[in-house]
Parts: sequence; structure tokens; C-alpha cells
Amino acid sequence: MIEIVLGGAVIILSGAVFYLVTQQEEPDIDVEVDPDKVRGAVSESWQNLKLDEKIGSVEKQMENVQSEAEKIQDLHRDIETMLANPQERGEFGERKLEDLLARHLPSDMYGTQETVVGRKKPDAYIQSSAGKICIDSKFPLESFRRMQEAEDEKEKQKHANKFRRAVKKQLQEVKKKYVKPEKGTTDYAFEFVPSETVYYYLVREEYELLNEYTREGVQVVSPLTLGHKLELVKSDVKTAQLSKEAEKVKSQLQSFENSFRDVFDEWSTFYKHVRNSKKKADDVESSLERLEDEFESVNRLEN
Repeated sequence: MIEIVLGGAVIILSGAVFYLVTQQEEPDIDVEVDPDKVRGAVSESWQNLKLDEKIGSVEKQMENVQSEAEKIQDLHRDIETMLANPQERGEFGERKLEDLLARHLPSDMYGTQETVVGRKKPDAYIQSSAGKICIDSKFPLESFRRMQEAEDEKEKQKHANKFRRAVKKQLQEVKKKYVKPEKGTTDYAFEFVPSETVYYYLVREEYELLNEYTREGVQVVSPLTLGHKLELVKSDVKTAQLSKEAEKVKSQLQSFENSFRDVFDEWSTFYKHVRNSKKKADDVESSLERLEDEFESVNRLEN
């Protein structure tokens, strides 16, 4: 990057000096270069060429290249770790799976190495609004490793076929063990492949196989795609919780309305009694007034 800037500056400076020299009316006379004019010419040329923008663009591109290089290195380390030996592969996959779950979900939404389906114990599960989603991370990679290492094309194809058969067998096992809606699971489960390299090989070379088992309830996922699915599951759970709360509020409002109607009915009955009592009181008062008038009338006759 520094070399690019310096090179550009040298070119501009040379051009500025050349420009000033050519402006002299008498070429044979010794040239005295005015530093201020040189600086002004360099500055003008720098601005005209928009070198600030170009250098900034180059720096940004270099940063992007470095970022992509780091990603490639990470993927390379992933695949090396994955292919090292069966025990390390298993531990690597489980650690990566647990890290993803912890990063995307609250702790009460998932579990690891727990009995979920009868006596079956998946590597992890997610508690979704539709039931438990089981996740298996035991992925067959021995044939994939041999396929990667093979130099002969025929040998590569032989191990590719073995890898395909091993993947199909694994997906069938996951379907058999962990897709049990009648026992509280969802109608699908995840097969977790900890390496993006292996995952995209499958997507590219074994798409039909993946599609077939997706229809049967087994979804093959990578760290990236599982992360997206976990966010969707979390959003669905939150939506279900909000819906449940809304139903609770609706039920409470209905209860309040019923209670209000009961009170209103009681008040109506009470008011009816009060109104009747008032009518009777008015009748009694009228009768008393009549009796009083009659009594006074009798008294006047006696006198």
C-alpha cells in the first residue's frame, strides 16, 4: 500500500517538474524551480487524478482480500480438524454445535446429551413451539477424507460413492431415531455438518440425496445455515408466546365482561326492587294522606 502511494507521488512530482521546465520561454537558460509552484502543481495534479479516492478504494479492497483470506484459512483449519481422526471429529462437531446453540438461543430453549425420544439421546435438541427438534452431529467423513487425499480419479470416485452411501445411511438413522411426532418431536430433525466445505460439497454433488431426505424430515445443516434456522425457531417461539399471552389477555377480558354482566344483572334486579319499593311507599303515603283528610273531615263534623 505504501509503495503504491509513493509511486503515485513520484509520478506526480516528476510530471510537475517536467511541466514547470517546459513552461520556460528559453530552454537554454538554467532552470530554477520554485518550490511553491512545484507544491501547487503536485497538489493540483493529485486532486485532478482523485488519488485520495483511488487510494482509499485500494485500501478497502485490500482489507476485503485479507478478510476473505482469513475466512479461507478458517475453513481450511476446519476441514483439517474434521479429518484428523474420528474422536477429534466428534468432539469438534459437538463443541461447534453447542457454541451455535448458546450464541443463538436462550438456555431454556435447548439441551444437549439428554434423553428425548424414548431412550434415544440426540447430541442436542431445541424446544420449539411445535415440539422438540433433535440434532445429530455424528457425520461420516472417513470416505470424504480418503476422497480428498486420492490422486487417482478412479480412486476418488470410489471413495465418493462410499461417502454417499455412508451419508445416506446416517440420514436414515436420524430419521428412524429422531423424527417421532407421536413421541413429542417435530416432524423433522437436523443433521449437523460442522464444516462448510463438506456441506457445500454435498449441496453441489449430492443435492438430490439431500432433497430426498428433506422431504422425509431430515435436514442437513452447516454452521451458517443452522444459525439462520435457530433464529427462525426462536422467532417462532416468541410469536407463539405472544399469541399465548394474547389469548390469556383475551380470556381475562372475556372473564371481566362476564363478571360485569353478572353485576349489571344483579344491579338491574336490585333497582327493580328499589323501584317497586318506592312505588309501594308512594301508594302507602297516598293512602295515609287520604286517611288524614278523612279524619280531619270527621273532626270538623263533630265540632
